[in-house]
Amino acid sequence: MTKHRATPIEILITCEHGGNFIPPAYRAYFANQRKVLESHRGHDAGALPLANRLAGALAAPLFSSTVSRLLIELNRSPWNRRLYSEFTKELDREIRQEIMRRYYLPYRSKVESYISHAAEHGRRTVHISSHSFTPELNGEIRNADIGLLYDPARPCEKIFCGDWKPALREQMPELVVRTNYPYRGNSDGLPTYLRRQFDEDVYIGVELEVNQKYFLYDRPQWRRITRAVVNSVQNVLENSRRRIFTQV
Repeated sequence: MTKHRATPIEILITCEHGGNFIPPAYRAYFANQRKVLESHRGHDAGALPLANRLAGALAAPLFSSTVSRLLIELNRSPWNRRLYSEFTKELDREIRQEIMRRYYLPYRSKVESYISHAAEHGRRTVHISSHSFTPELNGEIRNADIGLLYDPARPCEKIFCGDWKPALREQMPELVVRTNYPYRGNSDGLPTYLRRQFDEDVYIGVELEVNQKYFLYDRPQWRRITRAVVNSVQNVLENSRRRIFTQV
């Protein structure tokens, strides 16, 4: 008889776009740009408070950045043309490399090292990357309250999000929850990079996307959604552990 055993897991929460801070050394490049820094382009409104709630409820470490994505985009690969924004992409190569050394490489290395350390001790990391999305982009209304982004080629991620979606609806039936929306789960991002470094028996990555309109305009509803997210992922981790986190 084939025996299956539960794989020990580590929960990791990250938030790549937690703030719109521009370090003093680079503020001259963002003169009179307060409006764009405060917009969805500058940061993911609500993503860091949600990440803090998840980390606290799951007793998980939280790695986060409050440096604006307009300085350097932590959720993009070094080759991505959107790594630097219009405010930084034309800077001298030395300055761009300095920004990468100070903010990009330490953050990404810290996340990768955590997963490597867990793997060395026989543990699988379940990584939830907390994000939020603007309710309207380029004239298009986003038709979702929550998006769960995963790589369809990774069966455990598909099962995990397939269980999380109805668990969210059970908490709040009125929620519109969609998978791989408003972005594709296998497009360039930190989890996609990490999937290339680690097999599925070591790493499961999901990007959680929540509509910013509730954080910005309806805080009572935002608090209800936050509770629903926390309660639902706790239920999935508890009830689906055997189905998702087992190995021969």
